[in-house]
Amino acid sequence: MKVGFVGLGIMGRPMALNVLKAGYELTVFDFNEAPMRELEEAGAHRAASGREVAENADVVITMLPNSPHVRSALFDENGIAEGLEAGNAVIDMSSIAPLASREFAEKLSEKGVDFLDAPVSGGEPKAIDGSIAVMVGGDEAVFAKYEALLQTMASTVTLVGGVGAGNITKLANQMIVAINIAAVSEAYSLAKKAGVSPENVYKAIRSGLAGSTVMDQKSQKIFDANYDPGFRIELHIKDLQNVMDTSYGINVSAPFTSLAMEVMQSLKAHGHEKEDHSAIAEWYEMVNDISLKEE
Repeated sequence: MKVGFVGLGIMGRPMALNVLKAGYELTVFDFNEAPMRELEEAGAHRAASGREVAENADVVITMLPNSPHVRSALFDENGIAEGLEAGNAVIDMSSIAPLASREFAEKLSEKGVDFLDAPVSGGEPKAIDGSIAVMVGGDEAVFAKYEALLQTMASTVTLVGGVGAGNITKLANQMIVAINIAAVSEAYSLAKKAGVSPENVYKAIRSGLAGSTVMDQKSQKIFDANYDPGFRIELHIKDLQNVMDTSYGINVSAPFTSLAMEVMQSLKAHGHEKEDHSAIAEWYEMVNDISLKEE
């Protein structure tokens, strides 16, 4: 099986490297030269366009910021769709609007091309070590055909329903993560204002009911005031905008997600959009006039 990969950003670059390490023949494309050079040095073939990637692959993986970027990569001039043939497949691992996934699947089906939406969770560290979680929407037979490929990048790969279900699941994931970071930050702010060490609070409660993967992964970043991005605030805003658009479309109330979105928008207005989403803690520091950094 020949694999193509389009989109070599913070997540896509290590994911593509893991595909390569697993022994697949890989052709890659990105507008940025640095990751292209790194993948080429690791043994991948470089292409000059999405079309060239597709012409040299049986299945093309896309890992891009949002729905418009995926649409452009697929259907613009010299895009992926121009190089696809019947029997090929596209696996979009971007986090995009579920309705966009269904639109792309329908358009590609006219060429006899299969489509899976397969967004991921875990951030850059898990992309590097190949332990991301992948939530997949699509036909069961198509999923079975490419499950082993997806497993080269992940610790768990789960088919959750038809096309679009993967991105619905990712939106649910992003709601929980955003609200969780906000809850952790809010609790640490209460502790700090009351004169109790947030780090000691974390140590005391992390093994109880309040403990979570989010708490474990983000607390030390908060205590160190280290907001180098694993997952940028601006990307989480994008995901929550897709949540809100989807929730309005199907008449679902999501008040806590809306509040988390407002916190992130405030941080963006203050120039923090490139920071890790754990920087939600900075909003609480601003409004409460405290520092959560451990001295």
